[in-house]
Amino acid sequence: MKITAIVPLAIALLAAPAFARSAAERLDAAADTLDEIMAVRERGIPQDLLARSECIVLIPSSMKAGFVFGAEYGRGFFSCRTGDHGWSAPGAIRTEGGSFGLQIGGAETDVVMLVLNRQGANRLLRDKFTLGGDASVAAGPLGRDSQAATDAMMTAEILTYSRQRGIFAGLTLNGATIREDDGANREIYGHSIRNRDVIMNATPVPPAAQRLISTLNKYSSRK
Repeated sequence: MKITAIVPLAIALLAAPAFARSAAERLDAAADTLDEIMAVRERGIPQDLLARSECIVLIPSSMKAGFVFGAEYGRGFFSCRTGDHGWSAPGAIRTEGGSFGLQIGGAETDVVMLVLNRQGANRLLRDKFTLGGDASVAAGPLGRDSQAATDAMMTAEILTYSRQRGIFAGLTLNGATIREDDGANREIYGHSIRNRDVIMNATPVPPAAQRLISTLNKYSSRK
């Protein structure tokens, strides 16, 4: 009982630095994450998958930690296609979830999710949904192209990628909940706004998000 009481507190303390950053800092960190992942060409996200994705989720430096019981926390953003106009202004999200198993360790992890179809995109516009429950997910392939991942692409709505700065065994996004981050949206846009309204109403890209949207356009334009 003592372990189960202490672990949630320890996890919350580990997660605190990621939550303390401002929304503007997290937007820049999201752009850095994509830049750094794509710089490793042989092990980066396939260019054709980026070009085909309907939405992209970027969660820089999410935290997962645990000792038998585990938990994960993160705050990030997503953007969706807007026809011929590139990528939408970003909507703010937060992830939270738990796991149980033989796990010891902790890691700051950059997470990227490619949403491959309209059904998956619609899930992002909900107040919350669960990966692996409401939406089908699969580990995304790495490399120059995605030909080896035909099966995953045919069955999954969302492909997930992660980059760990620390060491953690058994990292998985199944069971994690993605929900709207109202506080971050207020910070970015200066007023309360829902993610559905940001994406569907062609909301102008705020200054703090200009770099992130430019980075998305650099790597994932449709030709």
